Amino acid sequence: MRIVAILSILILIGCSNESKIERIDGSEIEKEQLTEKIKSLMESADVNGLAVSILNNNESVYQKTYGYSNWSTKDTLNNNSIFYGASLSKAVFAVLVMQLVEEGKINLDTPLQNYLDKPLSEYEFNRDWRGYDDLKDDKRYECITARMCLSHTTGLPNWRFLTKSGFDINGKLHFRHEPGTRYSYSGEGISLLQFVVEKITGKGLEAIAQEKIFQPLEMKRTSYIYVQQEKFKNQYVYGNDKNQKMIPFDEADEAGAAGTLCTTLADYSKFIEALLKYKLISKHSFDEMFNKQVSINSKQQFGPNALVETSENEDIGLGYGLGWGLLETPYGFGAFKEGHSEGFQHYSIVFPEKQMGMVILSNSDNGESIFMELLEIGIGDTYTPWEWENYIPYNNNP
Repeated sequence: MRIVAILSILILIGCSNESKIERIDGSEIEKEQLTEKIKSLMESADVNGLAVSILNNNESVYQKTYGYSNWSTKDTLNNNSIFYGASLSKAVFAVLVMQLVEEGKINLDTPLQNYLDKPLSEYEFNRDWRGYDDLKDDKRYECITARMCLSHTTGLPNWRFLTKSGFDINGKLHFRHEPGTRYSYSGEGISLLQFVVEKITGKGLEAIAQEKIFQPLEMKRTSYIYVQQEKFKNQYVYGNDKNQKMIPFDEADEAGAAGTLCTTLADYSKFIEALLKYKLISKHSFDEMFNKQVSINSKQQFGPNALVETSENEDIGLGYGLGWGLLETPYGFGAFKEGHSEGFQHYSIVFPEKQMGMVILSNSDNGESIFMELLEIGIGDTYTPWEWENYIPYNNNP
């Protein structure tokens, strides 16, 4: 009888633990409580759809979706619904580059020009806004390295067509800062590194990513080519604006390391798990990727405040590694990556020393307005710099 009683207690303890999520500060939250809180937040902030994954001990212990993949038809989201991942693309690409570093195919500190057969500015592209002819008289491009591209210190703008006066398809590529001197988020820098990686390997990005990451991890619904495939019919997610109006599906038929990834909650969670378990890169490469390359002193990441210096985030040691943002907490460092585009707002953060993390995918332009509270209640993350990220809470009073 005594043995039976002990076993019963152990079973009850096990069931109890399975119903809870551990946070980075050691506190816990019931899964049902989190679920109800998420529903309440979504309703209050008019968020159409949300997908959330939480990791404890480097394993997903909570994966749930809420709301709709298609607001007009009221198709519900599920763990295999295919989201446009936006800049989550960069986090995956950073891991891919670190794999190539391990293989000796690229060096983080060798100028990218050294891998090319002719000057970068002389290469021709099938899209005018992709080429580097604008830099032919500015030889600073010759010193750009893979490390600069991944740490966003190339000095290049985010995108040449996002000019001070607004969108301009004829915008010129230029240096905003001296290469290697300061953090300035740049999709152009990531695209440059992609171009060189494809030249080095002789393969396109999609083929390399499938070979090295997606297929080994059985991420069957993840791709850098964001076009609707018949086999995944009705599994694609549609974005919604702040007024809950659905945005037309926007396909990307050319793989882009800076922002064409499509993925699911289940697939991206596999990627995060594998990364934290050193299944994709070695511990040495992992440490290098999450080693702070540059401190960030800007008031915000984008917009006019990106040029305003501040000490507001010194307490969390805000900075950037290779492909991931970094922050410091009493519980170890956090590594984060966002995704943001019209109708899609995502955030992921991992705390490797606590073996924890959280992935948030949203197909609503109101999604970011609940990120601060969602991170706090979900994993006890009160360190993500929501003002710097412009994750203004829906109930924030100016």
